[in-house]
Amino acid sequence: MALDTMTRSKRMQPVQDVAQRREQEAIRKLGQTQQQLDAQRAKLEELRGYRDQYARQFEDSGDTGLGAIRMRDYRVFLGRLNEAIHQQETVVAQCDARHQQSREQWIAVRSHTRAIGKVMDNFVRQERRQQDKQEQREQDERAPGHRKT
Repeated sequence: MALDTMTRSKRMQPVQDVAQRREQEAIRKLGQTQQQLDAQRAKLEELRGYRDQYARQFEDSGDTGLGAIRMRDYRVFLGRLNEAIHQQETVVAQCDARHQQSREQWIAVRSHTRAIGKVMDNFVRQERRQQDKQEQREQDERAPGHRKT
């Protein structure tokens, strides 16, 4: 089919296909960043739960009396747990920022894809109207009693 006889909607179709593929890729990336964020949040909650459990066990054992060495070991271990929690909070914040960036990118790509879709819809409607007019002219010409001028 020659380029000048190809409809605008057919010429625009590859552009729409590319936009749709980009949107699907953005959706996939958004899903990945959500999974990463969920996993890192779960790790953070696990660390916090472990710290709370350890603190309760320490308090419960405090009733029986603790030696200086055990008290020091507890404080060192609790300090390490708190540092690990702090580091994990940083990881969660970074994952959340990446997820928000992916979300914003997906929204922009989706908006672009929808705009292209509207253009395509307009082209198709215009082409249908033109085709309907052409068919009507052809029917009028074939109708009995129609004279050519």
